Amino acid sequence: MDRPNIGDVAEILLDYVEHDRTFQSDKITTVPAANYFDQALWQREMEVVFKSVPLMLALSCELPEPGDYKAMDALGLPVLVARDKSGTVNAFLNVCAHRGAPVANDGHGSCARFTCKYHAWTYGLDGKLLAVSDRAKFGDIDKSTRGLRALPCVEKAGMIFAVLTQGAEIDVDGFFAGMLDDFEAADLKNWTFLGSRVIEGANWKIAFDGYLEGYHFSTLHPQTIHPRTPSNVTHYESFGPHLRIGFPQVGIARLRDVPREQWSNRENDGFDFVRILFPNVSAFLAPEIAQIAQLFPGPTPEQNRTVLLYVRREPPRDDADREQLEQMITFLRDVTYTEDYLIGLEVQKGLASGALDSIILGKNERGNQFFHEVLAWYMGGKQGPMPTV
Repeated sequence: MDRPNIGDVAEILLDYVEHDRTFQSDKITTVPAANYFDQALWQREMEVVFKSVPLMLALSCELPEPGDYKAMDALGLPVLVARDKSGTVNAFLNVCAHRGAPVANDGHGSCARFTCKYHAWTYGLDGKLLAVSDRAKFGDIDKSTRGLRALPCVEKAGMIFAVLTQGAEIDVDGFFAGMLDDFEAADLKNWTFLGSRVIEGANWKIAFDGYLEGYHFSTLHPQTIHPRTPSNVTHYESFGPHLRIGFPQVGIARLRDVPREQWSNRENDGFDFVRILFPNVSAFLAPEIAQIAQLFPGPTPEQNRTVLLYVRREPPRDDADREQLEQMITFLRDVTYTEDYLIGLEVQKGLASGALDSIILGKNERGNQFFHEVLAWYMGGKQGPMPTV
């Protein structure tokens, strides 16, 4: 769909609040309960979706300098993302070509080369095999054929994307359909990485459903989100399979005191956006701090592992500022886990009990409907046009 101006969305949100309305679809829909725990379906989701589309594996500001790297688990795969001497980012399987050991420990670091801790084979930041330890005794091999196995990788809009299948094509511009323009406009690539937290929860779709609507704000978040954001007032825009979700703030009426042409510059001051990158990223950018959630399914259908990344436009000013940021990170992590993920675990138990054949999504839950429609479109072989909101 065409990309509305931010100010136009603000005007829509203000109208919703003033007239007690929200974005609505034309129907109520259902999702089979088994979709949240069926083993065979979950395995197909991993192959058809998660290992075929560009996934956001890291933020550019996590690897700001040549030599910086991030080693991580993604869907059970050991992945290594590294910025080489020229500044180009590469993604590899973190697997030594000798005997399969990792060449970097999980986490962030900086180095001139990677050395396997098992037998000290050494690789460049570009993945090329540089040296075989005690090569005279080991025997002669063609080093050019023994580099780290590369994954298709592109850096754009302050994020690093990869497809978790060797040799696959990667088309970031086509896949994101303009969704990354907001991140470019925010200059995300030059923000400062503050750290991350890991939380675990229920089936990935149960967890992700919670990021897609504000219907639950007054009940699950009465003291945290609801004082800032009214419940059940939401606007949706789709860009390919992705969503920009608009939420009014309780003080959105103050926009009336600002010239209309300035409303596009008032994000986080009267209204907010959550930006959803299909299939597994939720990004809330705010000047105080941003939380960007990477939701990874597994290791079983009933589990997910979510990495919460925290960034800010400018680095910490001093120790006191850093301490305040740490408190904000802890607060945001705790809200996400204790108020969202714990109820998700209860939902998982309820659905697995067999009490329901399906869940129901109301007209006001258009973001959830859209997400499940897009997922079904991928799982069905992408027949016909992609759904839109």
